[in-house]
Amino acid sequence: MESKKYEEIHFVETNQAVWNYSLFSKNDIIDFQAGLHCFLYKLFGNKQISVLNTLGTYFAVWAPNAKAVYVKGNFNNWSNESHPLKVRLDSSGIWEGFIPNLLRGELYKYHIINIENISLDKGDPYCHLWELKPNTASITWDTFYDWADSRWMKDRKIKNKLNRPFSVYEVHLASWKKPVKDEEESYYSYQYFADDLVKYVQEMGFTHVELMPIMEFPFDGSWGYQGVGYFAPTSRFGSPQDFAFLINAFHQAGIGVILDWVPSHFPYDAHGLYLFDGTHTYEYADMRKGYHPDWNSYIFNYSRGEVKSFLLSSAHFWCEIFHIDGLRVDAVSSILKLDYSRKIGQWEPNIYGGNGNLEAIQFIKDLNLNLYKNFPDIQTIAEESTDWPNVCKPIYLGGLGFGMKWMMGWMHDTLDYFKLDPLLRPYQQNKFTFSMMYYYDENFMLPLSHDEVVHGKSPMIYKMPGDDWQKFANLRLLYLYMFTHPGGKLLFMGNEFGDTLEWNYKSELQWHLLEFGSHKGLQLCVRDLNNMLKKEPALYALQFDTIGFEWLDLNHRLEGIISYKRKSSIPQEELLIILNLTPVNRQDYTLIVNEPAEYEVILNSDAIRYWGVGQIQNEIIKTEPINPNEKDTKYYLKIQLAALSGMIIKVRKKKLRIKN
Repeated sequence: MESKKYEEIHFVETNQAVWNYSLFSKNDIIDFQAGLHCFLYKLFGNKQISVLNTLGTYFAVWAPNAKAVYVKGNFNNWSNESHPLKVRLDSSGIWEGFIPNLLRGELYKYHIINIENISLDKGDPYCHLWELKPNTASITWDTFYDWADSRWMKDRKIKNKLNRPFSVYEVHLASWKKPVKDEEESYYSYQYFADDLVKYVQEMGFTHVELMPIMEFPFDGSWGYQGVGYFAPTSRFGSPQDFAFLINAFHQAGIGVILDWVPSHFPYDAHGLYLFDGTHTYEYADMRKGYHPDWNSYIFNYSRGEVKSFLLSSAHFWCEIFHIDGLRVDAVSSILKLDYSRKIGQWEPNIYGGNGNLEAIQFIKDLNLNLYKNFPDIQTIAEESTDWPNVCKPIYLGGLGFGMKWMMGWMHDTLDYFKLDPLLRPYQQNKFTFSMMYYYDENFMLPLSHDEVVHGKSPMIYKMPGDDWQKFANLRLLYLYMFTHPGGKLLFMGNEFGDTLEWNYKSELQWHLLEFGSHKGLQLCVRDLNNMLKKEPALYALQFDTIGFEWLDLNHRLEGIISYKRKSSIPQEELLIILNLTPVNRQDYTLIVNEPAEYEVILNSDAIRYWGVGQIQNEIIKTEPINPNEKDTKYYLKIQLAALSGMIIKVRKKKLRIKN
């Protein structure tokens, strides 16, 4: 960003000595209005600075249709009109001013007079700290933090690459753990999580954590997906510096941090973005585009340059100021499609007659283009639930430019399959194998997220059929399949140990369940799968390359057995994965391989330590030639399979071919 040229400073003729002062250059205004500015957080909001050797706070807010804007707060006894801001003369709609002797920690709001002379009190869209709910004032604050994660920041270009392990633990901070476990408004601090949560994620072997929205939001029941503070971590858990402390702790533990980010919609709370200056400022005025029927919320106006710059700047803010390693962009389908959740007559086609929101599509492309240009070591991940093409293709090839996309089809098909009575699964194998028919269309992440364990959907363990033993065996088998399927992985908190309740944002997870062998065994299985993922290059090095996966045997449909191979660029690193998806032990299951070798099982979901039966052992598996007298004979590999189990098998020692 170019250096700023400050406008002339002089006194305003008021008793309160508000000074004219600006941080905006001419180019800032041009880029802001054109939807090209990515760093507005350095200009808007409140800035504690010194002017004419006097400390104070500079304020700037965009209210293009306001007749007047004032700053009110504790410092002036919440007087509506004692501290006016001055509108710029360049038609930018920006109101600004400097209040001397006003420093960090002051409560304030903007008192706005709209074109109909109606008064509005609004929070600051660009502030970095808000009052703890139910209070709604903004707070003068900065984001300075003395970071100690230089090693992570230097190395993350490797850690975040698509050919590296990507195993994500999805967390809702307010309900992971609570001081009072069943009290909705009982919260631990960011500093507490920097100890307890960071240690847990590290011990469990996840490579990344994904935090459900922490951008300030008024209503706990929205889970953070309806926010008002796009430049402020929620004050529920502490200050911006406390949040930075948490991110710093994750990075020092070698764990990347992904944030859920919501550029799709916002709530109608009076202190928020809705009708900000008395008119449709941030949202579309046409409610066919501006109102979201699913969430009773309002949709950003992507055609307005100032709104687009606001969103681009928010995304950049988290990556620059808080060293965030990736953004999971929420509800991308609702952004892209004019007819999303709308019936005929409730939406208007674009100029070409289609259902794509053209300016929103361009916003998404500009978002990814700018983020990867300015932060090449991060990842952007799309939660896109339809078959929109080329989500992860480069923009220059006609794509949207995301790094990864949630594989919603895999999630639905996999859960539908595992819910079946295992004896019926052989007749639904096509649903199980279908994912590899379209897997290479995108860079997919396999999600088992919060959305699958709420609203009557049941927790993961109770999606599984059978008695308790079968439920846990099925879930361990599902997780082994997930971790050996190509793509990134995402597992919602509580899924890793089989929480028996649907997720409820008001109460903490059922940590006491770990006293039981079944739940502890499941947790150990997930931990070992995470460590296996990081240890074995065949599980990640070519995860988005057709070379990295090969079906071995789909001909045992009636037995419910499926096997496949995962490969890296080094043949000796390849893995064989065998899944027995029925509750029947299988004797002498035979695979055909090309080379003589000794194989060993490096992970078995039926192991006793995972609360499995553990009776069937395959300590060393030796190959046998099919036709000993033939020079180029292939080899049998005979394996014993436990009921409802999966195995990861690796070559222990290559043997010489028998020469005739």
